[in-house]
Amino acid sequence: MNFKVLTGIAVCIALAILSVSNPMTAQYVETLKEPAVAVDSKPGDLMEKIKSEAEKYEIPPIDAKNDPVWKGTPGYNGLKVNIKSSYEKMKEEGKFDSERLVFEQVPPKMHLSGLPPLPIYRGNPEKPMASFIINVAWGNEYIPDMLAALKKHQIYATFFLEGRWVKQNPELAKMIAESGHEIGNHSFSHPQMETLTPQKIREEMSKTNEIIEATTGRRVSLFGPPSGGFNDEVVKIADELKMKTILWSVDTIDWQKPSPSVIVERVTSKLHNGALILMHPTASTSSALPALIMAIKQEEIRIGTVSSLLKEERIIKTGNNSLLKGKSNNKN
Repeated sequence: MNFKVLTGIAVCIALAILSVSNPMTAQYVETLKEPAVAVDSKPGDLMEKIKSEAEKYEIPPIDAKNDPVWKGTPGYNGLKVNIKSSYEKMKEEGKFDSERLVFEQVPPKMHLSGLPPLPIYRGNPEKPMASFIINVAWGNEYIPDMLAALKKHQIYATFFLEGRWVKQNPELAKMIAESGHEIGNHSFSHPQMETLTPQKIREEMSKTNEIIEATTGRRVSLFGPPSGGFNDEVVKIADELKMKTILWSVDTIDWQKPSPSVIVERVTSKLHNGALILMHPTASTSSALPALIMAIKQEEIRIGTVSSLLKEERIIKTGNNSLLKGKSNNKN
């Protein structure tokens, strides 16, 4: 073996000895021996973490009740964490993330259907939603503009139609229904319902339901008594005809022909979760409607049909907007 080869071997041996004895090299080697640090704990630990955190996010449901002031008050779904689905969303990253929690709604034990027949003045006070009640027995000239404003803002209202009006204005009634709005019963001839005999009450309601269904194809499930007049017999007969009796909690008083700004102020000053807002097809309301819609939306209150408002489904602000549409009338 020649001198150059021996020299090369000696240099390699020296370098090897130096690299092993170098503390920085030794430290690096040791890190390679250590196990990789987990993003989070074991799968079982992640599941337990989700279970332990779930209680913090749960909201109990609210039962429907006969309120001393507001009478029939619908229930409202609660929320609970779906443990399994939440785990499936987090397992890839292996760590708990509250933003990935999956919720499911929990219905109340008592529903409106379980209460005796009662008038309804508002929705559940925890539900950030309101409804426009539009009573129609006149004001034909303002209806197209109101429908256009509602369509522009993608709002669905509940129009309570007088039976006699539907008979005289079938095309306008069809226009309202075909625009996706809910149709309610506003009696046939606009009488003081509380003064009628049971037979006459039933006649006023039944005749109107028949005309509305024949004209629009919609079955009616809501009754709005003219001028808000009712008694226990009215509510009872409406219930027998499978209709809820609907009143209101906010009144535009638009028949006084106030300025649009006054209507907006009247509504926004009394606006609340579950509000039922009474209006009519008037020049004042037609002009105020766009500004009123925007003012309500600024309060983060959704606007939908009465039937949508009375549903128990909880509104989740980051969820879907299916409650906005609320086409509740059966067409079959």
